[in-house]
Amino acid sequence: MKKIILNADVGEEAGFDTQIMQYISWCNIACGSHAGDAEVIQRTIELAMKHNVKIGAHPSYPDRENFGRIKVEISYDDLVKTITEQIQLVKSYTEKAGGKLHHVKPHGALYNEAVKNESVAGAIIEAVKNVDKSLSIVTLKNAKLSYLSRGDFEVKNEAFADRNYNDDLTLVSRKEKEAMLTEPKEVFDHVKRMVLEGKVKTKNRVEVPIFFDTICVHGDNPKSVQILKYLYTEFSNLNLL
Repeated sequence: MKKIILNADVGEEAGFDTQIMQYISWCNIACGSHAGDAEVIQRTIELAMKHNVKIGAHPSYPDRENFGRIKVEISYDDLVKTITEQIQLVKSYTEKAGGKLHHVKPHGALYNEAVKNESVAGAIIEAVKNVDKSLSIVTLKNAKLSYLSRGDFEVKNEAFADRNYNDDLTLVSRKEKEAMLTEPKEVFDHVKRMVLEGKVKTKNRVEVPIFFDTICVHGDNPKSVQILKYLYTEFSNLNLL
């Protein structure tokens, strides 16, 4: 049984980063376009390095007003430019602090668009190439971004601890009330099935095979600290961390 790699989105000024960093192996730092700024990025990098957490850039559509959760109409070239600048910003601060950038994971609507939209996926790939071809890309296994990245980048497939899935393994829209899982025991059972059985139970109660390298808990989930502490404790007891 492979070990679990827990990751979380941080630097989004949700107020939980200091508490959750001790429970994760990878972090995805907001690059200033949906949340955060230079000061927050630097502080988050220092916190990650203190806890030996691998650092990733978490670029988004340039849309702070909607927290990067709505698709933005933007030209391909401008999208490549903004993603390149966002990744480079986190990379520069990481190296200035004596660390090394490990991966790139798109945020919100950019992440979701890269699952189904080849043009958006291509823009992300071009941006990562502009910055550092040795970086890994984190996305869903069935995403366009995953398929198009192969041969150029190491792809790390992701599953979500605190989100419900549709039968096609897309995430249930945040507009639906059952999109998020917030109770630690419920999240643990959800993840345990993925880890031990290689399956996820969808919102329609169908069990579907799922493949992943890392599992995300959203850092802005109001119960992210309790969830991560519970997962960390229970999976440590199972010798899976």
